[in-house]
Amino acid sequence: MQTEFCKQLGVDAPIFAFTHCRDVVVEVSKAGGIGVLGAVGFSAAQLKEELDWIDAHIGDHIYGVDTAIPQKYEGMDKTSAEELVAMLQDAIPEQHRKFAEKLLADAGVPEWPDGDDDVTLSFSAVQAQALVDEALTRPKCRMIVNALGTPPADVIRQVHDSGRLIGALAGRLKHGINHKNAGLDFVVCQGGEGGGHAGEVSSMVLWPQMIDAVAPLPVLAAGGIANGRQMLAAMAMGAQGVWMGSRWLISLEAQAEPAQRESYKAATSEDTVRSRSFTGKTARMLKNEWTEAWEREDTPDPLPMPLQGYLTFDAVRRTHRYAGVGDCQKVAFNPVGQVVGQMNEEQSCRDIMYSLLSEYAEALEHVNEISGIG
Repeated sequence: MQTEFCKQLGVDAPIFAFTHCRDVVVEVSKAGGIGVLGAVGFSAAQLKEELDWIDAHIGDHIYGVDTAIPQKYEGMDKTSAEELVAMLQDAIPEQHRKFAEKLLADAGVPEWPDGDDDVTLSFSAVQAQALVDEALTRPKCRMIVNALGTPPADVIRQVHDSGRLIGALAGRLKHGINHKNAGLDFVVCQGGEGGGHAGEVSSMVLWPQMIDAVAPLPVLAAGGIANGRQMLAAMAMGAQGVWMGSRWLISLEAQAEPAQRESYKAATSEDTVRSRSFTGKTARMLKNEWTEAWEREDTPDPLPMPLQGYLTFDAVRRTHRYAGVGDCQKVAFNPVGQVVGQMNEEQSCRDIMYSLLSEYAEALEHVNEISGIG
């Protein structure tokens, strides 16, 4: 099952796996899809380490890298990472710091160990550029994706000059049109059901509008896809592939800790919420005491991106490292889409790929039967 976009990339199946886990990238690409490594949270040095490992294990297969370069953000006039980080840290109000720390302390989340600080956010052009530069040194990296708006013109030109494809996520119709007008090669259209940053319009409504609006640009459908039936629905509307993130979170190769896995497996589709409490932009995640605390009238309002992200970065890494300690999951950052209600079984990435394609074929056969085809 190859779409024209798959043929352009040279992959067998139109399944694009967004993940922060290098093992998932490798296994999905080896199974016929294409793994896309989410690089937010990596320093350039750490991204180099991850890509070195991927290159050594992925064989002749290809992969992509996802960055996050917002169109507008606090401190976008700063020209160095050091200057930007210093400015952002100084801009975070003390009441916000105390509020966030109290939530962590009340949940019994241990402090981050001293001397282990080689991780940073990359929600800025100056930091994300270093990640793009590193990704483009890798011949097997064939696509760059921006998670936050249309990439800057110089980045688009840089990627094209290297012979790669570049695309971006869009949760609103106008954003997809902006991507097309900027000269991107594809659009990842994410409906409101999706995990992480997504718009308000549901996938079933947004996908066909986006496909029509940006044609002939390829559209990858995202948000609300965890099985082959949902995949067929997206492809039937004209999508050139499906972009999946949540489904891999409890795969056997994923790096999620046991307590985090159990949080996902126990959740229903009603247990997610769109919240600004971790990044400063509306993102879908499991609702818990952290997300609810930031919504109360007597608590600070979330700061704009990337200030809120820099404020909560310590919370994200601590709740990830100490996922099973105390009441950590009550304040943990667990981004996931509404398909979490379908995520009840841990499987290998290869088995997930097999299930997707088998379910797709069965659903297509059913459609053919009821339509009198075949």
